[in-house]
Amino acid sequence: MNRSLDKHEALAEWEAAREAARSCRACDLWRAATQTVFGEGPLNAPLMLVGEQPGDKEDIAGKPFVGPAGRILDQGLAEAGIARDKTYVTNAVKHFKFARRGKIRLHQKPDTAEIRACNSWFAREKTIIRPALVIALGATAARAVFGKAMPIGRNRGRVIDLETGSKGLITVHPSYLLRVEDDDRAHEFALFVADLRLAAPFV
Repeated sequence: MNRSLDKHEALAEWEAAREAARSCRACDLWRAATQTVFGEGPLNAPLMLVGEQPGDKEDIAGKPFVGPAGRILDQGLAEAGIARDKTYVTNAVKHFKFARRGKIRLHQKPDTAEIRACNSWFAREKTIIRPALVIALGATAARAVFGKAMPIGRNRGRVIDLETGSKGLITVHPSYLLRVEDDDRAHEFALFVADLRLAAPFV
C-alpha cells in the first residue's frame, strides 16, 4: 500500500495526535480514568490490532494490552507466526470504563456514544499507520472498524474489504478466552489462532 507520509512526518503526526488525546474531553470517561491510553507500535506496521478499551492494568501503565488479555494476545500471535513488534496495537476507546466494587475496578462495556467519541482518534491512527490489515478484537472494535455492528460468529474467519482500501478481519477479544469454561478454552484459543493466521500473509 502506498504511504502518503514519510517516517518523520508519520512520527510527528502520531506524537501530535497522542498529545492531543491526553486532554480529550469528548465523553465523560476521562473523569474516572487514570489517563488516556493511546496506541503504540511501529508506524509502518502492516497490521493494526484494535481492542475494545484499556483495562485496569493498561489504565495504570498507559499502554495497551499489557494485562492478562495482552498475554493471551501475545501467545496467539506467536502461535500464528506473527511478531507483536510487527503490529500497531490500539483500542477503539482510549479511556478505561469501569464500576468500582470496593478496591476493585470492574470493566464496563463502552456505549455507542463513547465509541463514537473516540472515532476521531482511531481514524487519525489509521491514517498515520495505513495498515494493510486491521484486526478487530471483539464486537466493540468491530463496530469501530466497520462503522456498524458486525457479529463475530457470522464474520470471523474471513478477510473483508474496508472502504479505505485496506482489509479487515474480525475475531474475539483475548479477554473472552479468559472467561470461557476450562473445558472449552483450548478449542476457543485454537479458533482464535486460526483467525490470526489469516493475517500472516499481510506481514
